[in-house]
Amino acid sequence: MRQNTLFEGTPQTAAIPLAEKVRPEKIEHIYGQEKLLAADGPLRLMIENDDYVSFILWGPPGTGKTTIAKLVKKETTHDFYSFSAVLSKIGEVKKLMGRARLRHSQQNKKTIVFVDEIHRFNKSQQDAFLPYVESGSIILIGATTENPSFEVIPALLSRCHVFVLETLSELHLQQILAKALTASPKKLTMDKESLTFLAQKAGGDARKALNDLELVCQHAEIGDHLPLESVMQSVSKRALFYDKGGEEHFNLISALQKSIRGSDTQGALYWLARMLEAGEDPLYITRRLVRIATEDVGLADPQALVQAMAAKEAVHFLGMPEANTALSQLTIYLATAPKSNSVEKAYLLAKEDAAATSHLKVPLSICNAPTKLMKDLGYNVGYHYSHNFKHHYKYQKYFPDSMDEKIYYTPSPFGFEKEINKRLTWWQKLREQQNNQDNDFKTT
Repeated sequence: MRQNTLFEGTPQTAAIPLAEKVRPEKIEHIYGQEKLLAADGPLRLMIENDDYVSFILWGPPGTGKTTIAKLVKKETTHDFYSFSAVLSKIGEVKKLMGRARLRHSQQNKKTIVFVDEIHRFNKSQQDAFLPYVESGSIILIGATTENPSFEVIPALLSRCHVFVLETLSELHLQQILAKALTASPKKLTMDKESLTFLAQKAGGDARKALNDLELVCQHAEIGDHLPLESVMQSVSKRALFYDKGGEEHFNLISALQKSIRGSDTQGALYWLARMLEAGEDPLYITRRLVRIATEDVGLADPQALVQAMAAKEAVHFLGMPEANTALSQLTIYLATAPKSNSVEKAYLLAKEDAAATSHLKVPLSICNAPTKLMKDLGYNVGYHYSHNFKHHYKYQKYFPDSMDEKIYYTPSPFGFEKEINKRLTWWQKLREQQNNQDNDFKTT
């Protein structure tokens, strides 16, 4: 069995990153993918029986795609080659394809080819794999963080199974971190709160969690106990916490939003300054201000969102400390703007109905009909193209057939929503007129 390229050239143990040192070497040691790797599942059976068909591993970073590929390499008796679509040239791949075809035709043996980040190969480059997958010369294993429906050519995708890896939960990340901590030669210990913090900060990415843990352990002494405060300071200056318990960060951002919501410009500026001067990530504050523009101002002043997105660009362009005035300008604008939460209330009402009626189909009249079969089945039949009618309006029902029409959005009496209310009233009047006309027509 021959194995090389991406997984070769492993450095000496001392130089190996922690994420690599603790990488699982058995299926049962992989956390967070129990459903995918179930005992009777197709992927596990392929690995255990060493009998493969081509497949693609699709999932977020740090969820186990490369780990699964390495398990295949470890367990298989087939020749195994691996490439990174970022580092490898397509010419190298084509040379390997030629050797694999020769081996298949002369020895009736297949070659497993693992391509990491396969979405980085463009469509024409992906075409290079197709004839060899079709002929059975190679078994292709691809790994991607992108939706293969859009990033892998249809001809190749139709010949591959797609296995979806799930984002790791905080509990799984805590388990991975705890196990990695015991593998440290320094015999370190850590509070549960510290493990929770690292798991939350990783956002479902085990590699990021382990890299942060390695950074924390790097300067510790043998036998050290690592409390939450020490962990937070080691990982990042922008850990988004301000006191030992981590509560102050959330208190300050809450104070900022509530000051803006309460139209207290001076208070909002004070809390903004407190956060920026404490070293808060300006983009974190910007994201919150964008949310405030839609949650607390909304359509009472549609320019609020425009101003917020402009401030986001300014923060990206300027960085700190120059971006402090852009954030101040946005804070003042939002605090002095008319307030409305009508948009959020409308969405929450629609969300509730969406959850309860997700099984209802889209009415055929408002479905597209790009094929003859769909037209024959009645798709798009009865649809009224609004621009063909007076006032560019023709009433038709847009809710599912078996669902009553609902009202979710009711404008507030403030700011621009007064104008929106006039528009809604006008459309409602047209609707009633057309309904009355249709009823008169039906009775004559």
